[in-house]
Amino acid sequence: MIGIDVGGANLKVVDDDGARIHYCPLYEEAPLTDLLEPYAKDGSFQAAVVMSGELADCFSDKMQGIRFIVDAVREVFPGAMFYGTDAIFHTGAVQQLAAANWLASADFLRERYPDAVLVDMGSTTTDIIPLSMFDRLKGLTDLLRLQRGYLVYTGMLRTTIPAVLRTVKIDSIETPVSSEYFATSADAHLVLGHIGANEYSCETPDKKGKTKEAALCRLARVVCSDLAEIGKKNATGIAAQFWETQRTLICNHVESVAGAAGASSVITAGIGSALVARELGGTDLARELGPVSDALPAYAVREVALRRNRPVKHYGSKKG
Repeated sequence: MIGIDVGGANLKVVDDDGARIHYCPLYEEAPLTDLLEPYAKDGSFQAAVVMSGELADCFSDKMQGIRFIVDAVREVFPGAMFYGTDAIFHTGAVQQLAAANWLASADFLRERYPDAVLVDMGSTTTDIIPLSMFDRLKGLTDLLRLQRGYLVYTGMLRTTIPAVLRTVKIDSIETPVSSEYFATSADAHLVLGHIGANEYSCETPDKKGKTKEAALCRLARVVCSDLAEIGKKNATGIAAQFWETQRTLICNHVESVAGAAGASSVITAGIGSALVARELGGTDLARELGPVSDALPAYAVREVALRRNRPVKHYGSKKG
């Protein structure tokens, strides 16, 4: 059994050999099928799949995205099973497949951590999931999760700086930021030492290097400047101010969700797992699961499928 999580920017795959994360921007017509083919051992090899890439703007609507992903996966794994927001595995394209990856994680962890809130900080978003409320989580779309504070649209790599900050202090002067696509959260976290260059898995805004120096140059542009003008200290200050605002945003949402659910603990996963665990006093699942915690939904959907070990309920056509 192989676990697959198809996002809009990353493809995550988990099998007996561990987890792999491939940069796979669907909005740039990334070759999803080609990336999956090396994982197919024979025609009967099973795959359990979740997705969130159906929202990519290359698709006219979610159903078109769902059909594309289902067809692309089934070209390699004809017997693939797709986990939905109804907590059921499907064999064809149905609306419930849209953005169900977070629910698979909850399904896997809810018995082991019944009183916890799961905080999964990935490259693009942060999921905040009260595990004690699993039955009430079924059927939630990303729209509803945004409205309830279960989905915070900020992550470790792909969040633009002006999506979080409106102003920064440069030489103690409050300075508005440019809304241009000059720098991202990956640049801030690289400068601050929260990630290494190998974890900077997305493209850089300027298509240039993934070094600290290059990141500082991109951060300087956020205030329509360069390093020669503002210096490394101020550029590093932009990174620090970004993280402080991002951290506060996430922590406030976690506190609100945990309070409403009566949760007694926090567990963390994703590329930002260690950082979030430190800030919230939570338990980093990487200590228990190892590197697969960076690809938790892919690991979780595989484990849920193996745990159930019963016939799949068929929905939709085989062609999707």
